[in-house]
Order: sequence, then structure tokens, then C-alpha cells
Amino acid sequence: QVQLVESGGGLVQAGGSLRLSCAASGTMLRVNVMGWYRQAPGKQRELVASITSGGNINYADSVKGRFTISRDNTKNTVYLQMNSLRPEDTVVYYCNARICRITCADYWGQGTQVTVSS
Repeated sequence: QVQLVESGGGLVQAGGSLRLSCAASGTMLRVNVMGWYRQAPGKQRELVASITSGGNINYADSVKGRFTISRDNTKNTVYLQMNSLRPEDTVVYYCNARICRITCADYWGQGTQVTVSS
């Protein structure tokens, strides 16, 4: 059973920084894509950033230039460095791992709260 364990959320002032980490365990398979999503109450979960095992990266327009995603394939761990945080970044962030063989399966972390005070 694949499990994702997140850490690094918390409270920060506007303009500050936080670093999220997410480690995937329970699989010997390569994790094809790892990423971070966020979801505000009453809204759909949206992509923040994703990175493939080959290093291809995708960012939401709202975080480009402020957030940086990276991963350590040897540890199946993904990181999200969040700089210049804004109050509107205040939501729950979820780690995602996509593993593909014949079909693809998505796995989710439990979510970590990020709160940015103005």
C-alpha cells in the first residue's frame, strides 16, 4: 500500500517562506509524477506544481516565480519551496503521487495546512 507522508506546513507572515516535503513509501515502483495540489473550502482541488521522474516541471500561473518544486528519486520524495507567500496561498496542500504501469493510479497525502497572515 502506497503511503504519502507530508510535513512542513504551518503559519507564516506574508512575504515569508515555507518548505513542504512529501515522502512516498510502500512501493518498489518508480513514481512517475509527484506533485502538490491545494484546495480551498468549497472549491476544487487545483494543481500547484508537478514534476516527473525525468525532471519535467509544471507550475500553476499563480505560483510561478515564487514556488519551486524538486524531487529526490532515490527517496521518492518531493519538495515544494514556497517563497514570497501571500494570504491567498492560505489553504490545505496535498501531495500527489502517480504510479503508472499498464494503467495509472493516484495516491494522496493527508494534507498539510499553510496559513499566511497579512
